[in-house]
Amino acid sequence: MRMLNNFKTAILLSFMMALFMAVGYFVLGPHGVIVGFLVGGLGNLIAFFYSDKIALAAMQAQEVRREDIPWLFDMVERLAARAGLPMPRIYVCPHAAPNAFATGRSPQHAAVAVTRGLLRTLPAQEIEGVLAHELAHVKHRDVLIGTIAATLAGIISYAAYVLMFMGGRGRENPLGAIGAIAMVVLAPIAAALIQAAISRQREFAADSYGGELCGDPLKLATALVRLQAGNERIPTDTNPAFHNLYIVEPLTGGGIMGLFSTHPPIEARVAALRRQAGAM
Repeated sequence: MRMLNNFKTAILLSFMMALFMAVGYFVLGPHGVIVGFLVGGLGNLIAFFYSDKIALAAMQAQEVRREDIPWLFDMVERLAARAGLPMPRIYVCPHAAPNAFATGRSPQHAAVAVTRGLLRTLPAQEIEGVLAHELAHVKHRDVLIGTIAATLAGIISYAAYVLMFMGGRGRENPLGAIGAIAMVVLAPIAAALIQAAISRQREFAADSYGGELCGDPLKLATALVRLQAGNERIPTDTNPAFHNLYIVEPLTGGGIMGLFSTHPPIEARVAALRRQAGAM
């Protein structure tokens, strides 16, 4: 699992480099390849070392201390010890929709974040199931690839916006404008494909390990049903590029990003957890 995720991470970073070099060539010609290489290299460094901080900032997460929510710290500490993991940092996001995610480039740099909506609407045993799922992502070392994918998708989207702005003003360069518009159209699709490729099966694996970790897969199964209902009612105002990190798909405004769901159907995940509970 770890070697496969490392390989996928390398592929994503290589894709990032190649994309910027191609855009540099299209916009600036042969010399643009060097510019694209430098920009892509900088983007890769940022994505690898600072993607967790970018993700937490994008979700408006604030770190909390043990004295702020002692029962939550006790719960995470107990689950982390059971999984053989270092104690992660804990964050709370202000969103009303119930959700959670994990981030960090390694278990030693991991962070777990929950929304205020989750703390308000889920009972303690279901929160334990959700946290066990997120710690499973940390255990499986797939938080790095998920966070990097989200960060790269955000960078691609931002770069596409910049290209559109430059192309729109450069009337003497209609090809640049056409290329910029094409990037605006293709970048969200590419980002969604990247996220979809890495997210679906890892959620089943995290559900399975999370069910074992919390001692009862039905805790997570009932939590997923409640989370889905909450996110179908309450929109989440965050960048769609980071939605692959959440335990359930947030409600957004729809559009083309909605064609590329980053999560398996909740019904399938719940059914798998119920089969696991029966086997246990």
